[in-house]
Amino acid sequence: MTHRIFITIEYDGGPFVGWQRQDNGISVQQVLEAAACTLTGGDCPIQGAGRTDSGVHATGQVAHLDVPDRFDAARVMAALNALTAEHPVTVRSAHEVPAEAHARFSATGRRYLYRILPRLAPPALDLGRVWHHRAALAVPPMQLAAEQLVGRHDFTSFRASQCQADSPLRTLDELRVETIGEEVHVHAAARSFLHHQVRNIVGTLALVGTGKWTPDDVAAALRARDRSAADPTAPPEGLYLTKVTYPF
Repeated sequence: MTHRIFITIEYDGGPFVGWQRQDNGISVQQVLEAAACTLTGGDCPIQGAGRTDSGVHATGQVAHLDVPDRFDAARVMAALNALTAEHPVTVRSAHEVPAEAHARFSATGRRYLYRILPRLAPPALDLGRVWHHRAALAVPPMQLAAEQLVGRHDFTSFRASQCQADSPLRTLDELRVETIGEEVHVHAAARSFLHHQVRNIVGTLALVGTGKWTPDDVAAALRARDRSAADPTAPPEGLYLTKVTYPF
């Protein structure tokens, strides 16, 4: 007999091709599944809540796995951390959930943080963990532009051309821009996101922050329903999946 465990994971996305297994390099999923197979002695698939891209980080990714009943959540957490110690991946917590609970399909919300460092000098300690934006950014107009995007919209202008979602309609529950020390942080929350949606939004907000665009330009780009109306895409290294919520 088996039972289902939810694990909350943080990782540095820099060394990985992303969350999901791929043929062109090592993924976070691959590292965790290899550890789980060593623990259980057999195949042990792990399903993540979000398919973060190469270079994207997480502090609150959630995944599930089914393990034999003799392994409780605490043992699973300890074993996975021991077996993945050579990689920048940590299981922060683990708990048992009902058998029908699903890390991806049961999720009711996801939150992302995007970190921008707007200064001329490059980062040393946070290299690869922030978007080094060499021009200053004005936050108030960025926030005004962000407010144009909150709510349910057709986000065609902010989805990747290779996005496989059936519909471009999404409801953005929160899009907030704030200054934290030297950095500019963009917070985004929704039930689900389109491929590259957050990075495309941040890239457009940065145009507003530098004065190249106005908040009205962002509203016009949204109405255009055309990806070419809302370039550019912010780089992956500033993006973090910070939280996934569930109804249980």
